Amino acid sequence: MGLGRRRVRPRRARARLARARGAPAGTGGPVNAAVQVGDHRDDGPVCLVLGRTARGRLPPLPAAAAAAGVTALLLAAGAPGPPAPALLAPIVVILLAGPSAGHPHTGRLDWLVPPIIRAIEYGYLAVLGFAQGVSAPLVYVLAAVLALHHCDVAYRSRQGVRTWGLALRAGLGWEGRMLCVAFAGLCGLLPLAYAALAAYLGVLFGSEGVVMWARSGRGGGVMVYWEEEKA
Repeated sequence: MGLGRRRVRPRRARARLARARGAPAGTGGPVNAAVQVGDHRDDGPVCLVLGRTARGRLPPLPAAAAAAGVTALLLAAGAPGPPAPALLAPIVVILLAGPSAGHPHTGRLDWLVPPIIRAIEYGYLAVLGFAQGVSAPLVYVLAAVLALHHCDVAYRSRQGVRTWGLALRAGLGWEGRMLCVAFAGLCGLLPLAYAALAAYLGVLFGSEGVVMWARSGRGGGVMVYWEEEKA
């Protein structure tokens, strides 16, 4: 009995194979598709409370589509001028889409809900910011922070790693961020709100991401393991 040649396999490839077979992969375990869709919504405390209240009875896709339509109408109706109907859009959107947060998102087209919510949030922040005179760099920085956060959440789901729930709640959720911006707009502090949100969320999501990836051992390059074979 002797030792033959040794093979090097990327750990990521091993994790993908384990997930395909339904076996745990690293610290994440098998990924549940329904849980993934719900995680990508990035709901905050307000939507989570509304979702528990509705007990999952509200289908998420029609609610999200209605919320997107209302947001577009309110932004088109008065984003440039005072009083701006757009500043009231978050309340209407939350009442429409928030109760569907408790739904399991197992429908054939329910995977469309997170992209619709992303379009609502990004579109609202961009259109309102530009229309109300917020400097373009502030709008772009806030959008970039949120986009990086959501890309990180998507990558974690592929690796079988869940985002820390406390960090998500501290991030206010999509509805909390829209409410903060709307309240600041009513108070005439919209540029300050964009700057404060960008700084706060950047530090929060950045530090949480570094700590999580460091603890999981998946943050640095491609990890390999050696496998011995019999000759």
